[in-house]
Amino acid sequence: MVERMKTYKAIKYTLFVCCYLFWVASAVLIAVGVYAKIAKEGDVVDSLTADPALLLISTGSLMFIITFFGCFGALRNGVPLLKLFLGILVAILLMQIAAAVLGFLFSDLVLERTEQLMAKGIARYREDLDLENLIDFVQKKFQCCGVHTYKDWSGNVYFKCSETNPSLEGCGVPFSCCIQWKNESVLNTMCGYETQTLEERIAKDSIHTTGCLDKIVRWGKRNLILVGGMTVGLLGLEIFMICLAAAQISRIRGKVKTVNSRRRAR
Repeated sequence: MVERMKTYKAIKYTLFVCCYLFWVASAVLIAVGVYAKIAKEGDVVDSLTADPALLLISTGSLMFIITFFGCFGALRNGVPLLKLFLGILVAILLMQIAAAVLGFLFSDLVLERTEQLMAKGIARYREDLDLENLIDFVQKKFQCCGVHTYKDWSGNVYFKCSETNPSLEGCGVPFSCCIQWKNESVLNTMCGYETQTLEERIAKDSIHTTGCLDKIVRWGKRNLILVGGMTVGLLGLEIFMICLAAAQISRIRGKVKTVNSRRRAR
């Protein structure tokens, strides 16, 4: 009886701690997303797929609601809450597996959709500070420029390479496309000006000319074990929490049956 009680408490508080950590993380995501949304100078981008602030808020809110069920269900032995938590996690797990299978089977379609989203992000660069920072981060991190080539920046109204474009940045690329040399202490933000007018063999002396989609795909293939390990780890954590929730529901039911049988015996 004592061993059963210890096991029950271990399951209960392990589940509570796991859910609580995710609960706090989700609250942080919501806070960061709300702050980013309020701090913007202009609220132009309102698409979930193109606005990082909205993505943070929506993801954080979903996590907050799900982990709320897990936290209070585990702490208060609430079977309905635990069942809801368990059902949502199982549904998310199945959707992730289905998405992975479909993504593998229709990889060309996924790449095409990703290309469209990236092109849309380039078109809205300068309209949203969060999106601008995200694109700059990706281009710096992967040392790339545009979707497939640096000339993709003509898809942006500010960088469009046209004689009728009055922008000073016309025929150029953002500074995040530029090659930063080790001995360069101050970044030249004008290094990408008019680089679209140059041939690739000449432009590559000052900017990265390979597209970000190509670089990211290559990175994924080179780090297949790392990406696979992270995916398996995430799925494993979800399965672990599902097992904990199912085990606690079973223990609570067993405890209720034991109490009821004792009452009947009296």
